[in-house]
Amino acid sequence: MIRDITIGQYYQGDSILHKLDPRVKIIGTIIFFIDIFIINNICGYALMALFLAMEIKISKVPFSFIVKGLKSVIIIMLFALAFNLFLTQGTVVFSFGILKISKEGIRMAVQMLFRLIYLILGSSLMTLTTTPNDLTDGLERVMAPLKLLKVPVHEIAMMMAIALRFIPILIEETDKIMKAQLARGADFESGSIIKKAKAMVPVLVPLFISAFRRANDLAMAMEARCYRGGEGRSKMKPLKYKGFDFTAYFIAIIMLVIAIFSKRFNLPFENF
Repeated sequence: MIRDITIGQYYQGDSILHKLDPRVKIIGTIIFFIDIFIINNICGYALMALFLAMEIKISKVPFSFIVKGLKSVIIIMLFALAFNLFLTQGTVVFSFGILKISKEGIRMAVQMLFRLIYLILGSSLMTLTTTPNDLTDGLERVMAPLKLLKVPVHEIAMMMAIALRFIPILIEETDKIMKAQLARGADFESGSIIKKAKAMVPVLVPLFISAFRRANDLAMAMEARCYRGGEGRSKMKPLKYKGFDFTAYFIAIIMLVIAIFSKRFNLPFENF
């Protein structure tokens, strides 16, 4: 399951989605997230699913590789479903003791499930088609207006990029440590929740030590190269918009308009 986490990883490719300006992908992903929280009807979610499927097809990233990222958050999804299903007040359709399931709870649970799936797939697709360096440059340019408020935009973008880059490294490190502990007779599967939590201690301790060691090495390397933040720094490959970047912006805006239109006029499909 550790290797099933896809957020933060980059999938080498030569598709149109890979070639898009990182600013377009970041802003487009944000608009996509806004869309899925605006939409509240079945057709809207079906349209978002179709749009997401087309993006995955264009990206040439294997569908199975993207979908496996859902396995790592299945516990979170189950908790979200349970809370919305049993704790939402409304018209009761089923009850068992103190547990009651309402019509409104079912609707909220289904909406939450769709939103979580789309959030994970959308963010995974962005990071899978964008290199960490491009993601850093894109974040910095997108947040550039915040410089007027004295916000350290470059440093924030650098921290986010480093965090994303460390995700696959830490995943690989965790996998190695768990295999080493299994070879020594560790058991991570059987027993109660408390026993399983205690069994993870021999994994977490060396993982934290390794993470701090890597962070220290990175800090020393940046200091040795005289890194002093973004002031006065130039780019070897400055970002420039191309023709299909504006096309992607247009498509994202059209999707946002459709989402707002369907929400405002309840077109023409029945709400959940």
